[in-house]
Amino acid sequence: MSWSEVPDLPPPGNGEVTVDIVATAVNRADLLQRQGFYPPPRGATEIIGMECSGRVAALGPGVDGFALGDEVCALLVGGGYATQVNVPAAQLLPVPSGVDLIHAAGLPEVACTVHSTVFERAALADGEVFLVHGGASGIGTFAIQAVRALRPSAVVATTAGSAEKLVRCRELGAHITVAYRDEDFVARVRAETGGHGVDVILDNMGASYLERNVDLLATEGRLVVIGLQGGTKGTLNLGALLPKRASVHALSLRARPDAQKARIVAGVREEFWPEVAAGRIRPVIDRVLPITEVAMAHRVLEESGHVGKVVMTVGG
Repeated sequence: MSWSEVPDLPPPGNGEVTVDIVATAVNRADLLQRQGFYPPPRGATEIIGMECSGRVAALGPGVDGFALGDEVCALLVGGGYATQVNVPAAQLLPVPSGVDLIHAAGLPEVACTVHSTVFERAALADGEVFLVHGGASGIGTFAIQAVRALRPSAVVATTAGSAEKLVRCRELGAHITVAYRDEDFVARVRAETGGHGVDVILDNMGASYLERNVDLLATEGRLVVIGLQGGTKGTLNLGALLPKRASVHALSLRARPDAQKARIVAGVREEFWPEVAAGRIRPVIDRVLPITEVAMAHRVLEESGHVGKVVMTVGG
């Protein structure tokens, strides 16, 4: 990767906004794109970066609800590792009250992912049991807080790789924390729930956890796979799913049509943003680095020693 000059952006098109970027955040997908395994959708910029925060610099035709200079954060298809980006206005969010621009850079991707998976597709209900793998990750730290805020009687379980990370997860509201390197999360969570199991699982591992996740699902449980850190091909035991009337979903966010992203962003603004403004959901930032130290930022994620998001500053 290199930080260099590229041609200026064209003016924002119909329904678009140009944002002067102040900060961006690193996602696992960025690492895959850098390695050549996750190319951007056809027609999208090759510049990495799926979220940012900044200030509105220009408005395209047909844009309402935003003004020049507004502080915003955005869900992007790419282009966050730059000084400016053009983004559909429907994928733009005002910076929540009480959050600065640096911290806001780590919100769009995790908020939209959690809303579209846990609350839309899996439709987690109050009183159900929720398990998020990788509870100390950006998505995990947000999911724990969001479920506690919006589904207060739900039981939140999580896995993490160290005692220190499990402490942080408990501080964020997790009821059940499992050190996945030291104990079997299936046996532990089943015991902690009195044999019930889990109603909704948010999984970033994929193949290596598939059989155990299915085993742990409760009757009518929903497994939502959003990552493949543990591989792409696993064995799915349909005989375990059928008696429980359980289901497995695999979802990504980046390649969704703009209309779907607009709906998700609107849901985030309506349901999550008041909780963020009230302090019941807060962005968890592990560290802030300048964009010129992008290689270090990627290494931090690769080594998995972080808690929450790694943010990079771009402008002032």
